[in-house]
Amino acid sequence: MPDGDATRQGRALRSPRALRSLRTPRALRDAGLLRAQDEAGAEAVAERFAISVTPQVAGLIDPADPADPIARQYIPDPAELLTAPHEVEDPTADAPFSPVKGVVHRYPDRALLKPLLACPVYCRFCFRREVVGPDGGVLSEAELDAALDWFARTPAVREAVLTGGDPLMLSARRLGAMLRRLAEMPHIETLRIHSRVPVADPGRVDAALAAALDVGKPVFIAVHANHAREFAPEAVSACDRLARAGVPLLGQSVLLRGVNDSAQALEDLFRAMLRARVKPYYLHALDPAPGTSRFAVPDAEGMALLRSLRGRVPGHAIPTFVRELPDGGGKRPVGA
Repeated sequence: MPDGDATRQGRALRSPRALRSLRTPRALRDAGLLRAQDEAGAEAVAERFAISVTPQVAGLIDPADPADPIARQYIPDPAELLTAPHEVEDPTADAPFSPVKGVVHRYPDRALLKPLLACPVYCRFCFRREVVGPDGGVLSEAELDAALDWFARTPAVREAVLTGGDPLMLSARRLGAMLRRLAEMPHIETLRIHSRVPVADPGRVDAALAAALDVGKPVFIAVHANHAREFAPEAVSACDRLARAGVPLLGQSVLLRGVNDSAQALEDLFRAMLRARVKPYYLHALDPAPGTSRFAVPDAEGMALLRSLRGRVPGHAIPTFVRELPDGGGKRPVGA
């Protein structure tokens, strides 16, 4: 549908369906987001993988649509328990590149810091789905100190990338203290945060959070969104607050079967990002985490979709299509 229609539909679907995050199949069923006959299958999934749907996301789902693209991203499905031969538990090979707990150093000039493994929502296609969950996986003070000490003694690293989990789930106080310690390191030039919070739990983006991001060095936020409807008015307002605080916003998405695997869906998504002051940055090919095959789109199809957008959207609306190479090879543009 045209992007304006997607935004209006998202607004129309919002309702007080959930007053708190939905974390169990029973809660999803009671909210009208899971059919009674599907509850047993969802319970089997819940024994292995975390579930969480925020009120914001719940309000974007059309329960009358069996192919709803928002529901497909978050509502558990028994297919998640079927592991294809090519799927692996650590498809990005974080573990071999972790010099200390919470750090991943795959590229010479940048490194990941994973301060926690909790998220506001749990995507059914997540490449860290084996380790993320509501217990949080929060680094202890000693573990965080060790991770930050590693950054301090590794001068080749010029950018610290906070991911997880979702770093914006931390309190503004804890996040600000972490960012300030990194910013005080002379060799750290930029900081980046990867988050779904602006679209999944936009109420967290308040004045305290904006103040915590003001650390004297550039802080970029990569906003993860996969469908235009995710940029509902509350999400747009959250992005606006960040942009007005001087935080550049980048858009990262995953190409997903049944969610955004059409030229129109991608156009709507990228235009929605631009309206929210988010620059489309990366479109990721699906990482082969266990039980995610139903979301896979062949690389050739993805390349054709992006080519079809040339000339129909501005050049700055088209992200780079990337795939994570096996064995920790890092991201590479598809077809390069």
